[in-house]
Amino acid sequence: MRAVSLFSGGKDSFLSAQVALEQGFEIVSAITVIPEEFSFMFHFPNAHMSGYAAELLDLKVVETSEDNLWKLIAGMVENDHIEAVISGAIASDYQKTRIEAACTDLGIMSFTPLWRMDQESELREIIMRGILPVIVSVSAEGFGMDDLGRTIDAGYLETLKKKNERYGINVTGEGGEYETFVAGIAPGKRVIIEESEKLWEGSHGYFLISKARVE
Repeated sequence: MRAVSLFSGGKDSFLSAQVALEQGFEIVSAITVIPEEFSFMFHFPNAHMSGYAAELLDLKVVETSEDNLWKLIAGMVENDHIEAVISGAIASDYQKTRIEAACTDLGIMSFTPLWRMDQESELREIIMRGILPVIVSVSAEGFGMDDLGRTIDAGYLETLKKKNERYGINVTGEGGEYETFVAGIAPGKRVIIEESEKLWEGSHGYFLISKARVE
């Protein structure tokens, strides 16, 4: 089935695309929305760098705006015979229902392989697969500057579980507590981050990548 993948470069969209490929989907394009800051639907930090994460899965990125997304997909349905949209929705009914409604209007399938997956199980699946997500934004009590740039591994999963117990955060960051950028698959390709900076703005912070390469 020919498909496009909504792809931010973060862990959820990355894992969803990987699962879709394993299940036989042909992903024609990975579509990255370059949103306004604090979008309810799409990741903001490092969205312009998503092509490096997509390269880990041998996918090509097409960038678009939030307003133009479904016009772009409608054109691909007509011209490229797209039959499905893949997304990394886990627990957000707002996100999932909006995607499903748009797909229904276009007469295509919405594929959300992570939907209602247990949050800790999802992170363990990511770690087991060797996916290396880096924390690139934080915006909740319990997170600070030291969390920015951290890789989610087995040790950091325990840190997230402790934050959940103390502050009630979603372990996967589904409530917007944090966002990620996939910087590699081990063993395999890595995104080498050559230039980056940490910014802190009141109650939230960013790890912004300005230069990278894949090797």
